[in-house]
Parts: sequence; structure tokens; C-alpha cells
Amino acid sequence: MLAWIELLSAWMIPMLIAFIPLYAAYRKVPVYETFIDGAKDGFGTAVSIIPHLVGMLTAISMFRASGALDTIIQSIRPFLELLGVPGEVLPLALLRPLTGAGSLAFVTDLIKTQGPDTFAAKVAATIQGSTDTTLYVLTVYFGAVGIRNSRYALKVGLFSDIVGFFAAVAVCWLLFGQS
Repeated sequence: MLAWIELLSAWMIPMLIAFIPLYAAYRKVPVYETFIDGAKDGFGTAVSIIPHLVGMLTAISMFRASGALDTIIQSIRPFLELLGVPGEVLPLALLRPLTGAGSLAFVTDLIKTQGPDTFAAKVAATIQGSTDTTLYVLTVYFGAVGIRNSRYALKVGLFSDIVGFFAAVAVCWLLFGQS
């Protein structure tokens, strides 16, 4: 059974890549021209979101350089450690909604310094996979399509990040215990 799954997973992407142009040809869709039109639209979208990205990255850099990140972490660390959250992963809880690259760099550094088999590294890796870069997503995608009123998207996104953070800690406690 496992060999069949491995074979299927190895061939799934090539089969999909072959299927799309074949299906398009069957439907008499001009494949190359359609691809070029999509690439033009994608390039235009990429150019239109550059100001939003620059603004967000500047704000993140200012937030970290001002010391606000460290102040927030130091103020909530004692409370969260009482709940079983390793203090080493607290910066990740604040960085992850802001920046994917910054949070990945943090997790990489944590694994290098703490070791890959430590409880903190396992929790950090689980948080990395259980949460999203909410502010990045809102900035880029809402900015790309010109949405000005995000309504509940920010609240729901940040709430889901908090739930993902604590769920990751709880799952690691259940699976690995405090090691």
C-alpha cells in the first residue's frame, strides 16, 4: 500500500502538468495564448502590490527595531510559561502573523541553537505550520484587488492565529510531553 502511495505521489504533478494542456486542447482553448494572457495579468498584479509590500515591510522593521517586540514578549512571557508555552517560541507568536520569511528565519535559528529534537523546536515547527502570515495576506491580497474595508478579516485571521498557536502547543504537549 505504501509503495502505491509513493508511486502515485511521484507521478501526480507530472500527470497534472500533462493533463491541463491536453484537456485545454480537447476543449479547443488556445493554450499558449491563454498562458501569456494570464502571465500579463499576474505581472500587473505583482507590480500593483509593491507599494503595499514596501509599507508592510517598513512597518515590521520599525516594530522590531524600536524594541516594541521585545517589550511585548517580556511582558507576556511569565503568563504564557505558566500555561506551558516555552518562552523560546514567544517571538514566533508575534512574528508569524507579520512575516513568513522572518518567522522562518526565527525557527531556523531556534533549531540551530536549541537543537531539532527539543520541545521548543518541535513547538516552533508546529506553530510555523499551524498559523499564517495574516497581516501579509491581508496587505497583499486585499491591496491587489483594491479592498479598503476588510470588515472582520483581520479579527478572524488574528483569532485563528491565536487558536493555531495554542493548539500547536497543546498538540506538542500531547504528542511529545515536555522534553
